[in-house]
Amino acid sequence: MNIKRLLLAILAAFATIFLTDFLIHGVWMMPVYRATASLWRPEAEMGAHMGWMFASYLLISTTFVLIWAKGFASQGCSRCAVIYGLCMALFAQAQTLIMYAVAPFTLEIVWKWFVAGVLQGILVGLVTSFVYKPAARA
Repeated sequence: MNIKRLLLAILAAFATIFLTDFLIHGVWMMPVYRATASLWRPEAEMGAHMGWMFASYLLISTTFVLIWAKGFASQGCSRCAVIYGLCMALFAQAQTLIMYAVAPFTLEIVWKWFVAGVLQGILVGLVTSFVYKPAARA
């Protein structure tokens, strides 16, 4: 395992998740969140919990890249990256379906989270594959 590429891939995955989460939640989903304000913490309180959000991004990025590096990087193809990202996203999005069953989220929130999460997972898979390329064979 190449530590330098591993760290760069973790950083790239973190940045990709951060940016896409901003676009998904801070732009696309914002009207839906405003319409369901009673479900969420007040904005100031959310801001006070941003450290938890960054910790989750780091945990997700690190786990995602480590699994890629140990199990899939040697194949190093874009198709593999898409399939890997899709599988990881579907695994994560199962939690979204559980949340719909136990919390008063609207179906609109759930399907948008699900679709965005799957697309995000595929993108993170591609970015990870691009940054953590397999070592050149001699």
